[in-house]
Amino acid sequence: MRHLLSIADLGADGIEEVLRVTDSFVEVSERAIPKVPTLRGKTVVSLFYEESTRTRLSFETAARRLSADVMNFSVGTSSVKKGESLKDTVETIEAMGIDAIVVRHGSAGVPWQLADWVDASVINAGDGWHEHPTQALLDCYTIRQRRGSLDGLRIAIVGDIKHSRVARSDVLAFTALGAEVTLVAPPTLLPPSLEGWPVEVSHDFDGVLPKVDVVYLLRMQKERQTEALLPSLREYTSGYGLTRQRARLLQDDALVMHPGPMNRGVEIAAEVADLPSALITKQVANGVAVRMAILFLILGSGGDLG
Repeated sequence: MRHLLSIADLGADGIEEVLRVTDSFVEVSERAIPKVPTLRGKTVVSLFYEESTRTRLSFETAARRLSADVMNFSVGTSSVKKGESLKDTVETIEAMGIDAIVVRHGSAGVPWQLADWVDASVINAGDGWHEHPTQALLDCYTIRQRRGSLDGLRIAIVGDIKHSRVARSDVLAFTALGAEVTLVAPPTLLPPSLEGWPVEVSHDFDGVLPKVDVVYLLRMQKERQTEALLPSLREYTSGYGLTRQRARLLQDDALVMHPGPMNRGVEIAAEVADLPSALITKQVANGVAVRMAILFLILGSGGDLG
């Protein structure tokens, strides 16, 4: 594996390999000193053109735990502000001698463009509304930890599907591993076309909840509200928020997930986010181990994990 641009690059076997290697790094993360020398001498660059706390810190923590050197490129204080092009920026970074670029960008397709321009490995940490493959991998890992397998599980992905790169990557990953996925959203928050998506669609959240093994809530992207896709957030919550009352419709062993950051009281009630069945903080913890596995598979020699 040279790059990770899309879940489609991996297929079911590739996803399974990432999850298997992640098991080893979960064990490393639980050590008193959670560090191994696996990527000593390698340099990983964080190139984030969009704000991110979880993903950026997760990748940087993962690289450091593998003993890689980390360069954090801050767009806000860089020559990008002076008009430097993306191509010039990445070529300047590559001239410093790097092994991998972890990129997040507001435009779909940028990671593919970078992979054409540089010799370093490229990892997609989110491109536009398109994909977020490492989030999907950590979501698969988190579900597998609790349920053993995704095969045959019924998963509802709920909310702002239209703007969600997480939804696109999760649909690819969950269905590749044998899960049945239902998208639940008002019509205005669905993509213009779902052709080729291996999913069912429902606008009846209450009807779907009793049937699912996992309910995956997406962040209601308030910054998109300028498009007037909904009358109000309150109306969204009344139809599609996982309120305390709605949570009672779930099966006893159903799991609740959210990629973060949460809008408590909008897509999920505060009390529901704190239930034992809610795996939201577990997703964050697993994110480091999954990203360690990805960096190892891309940059490592395939030797001892330490």
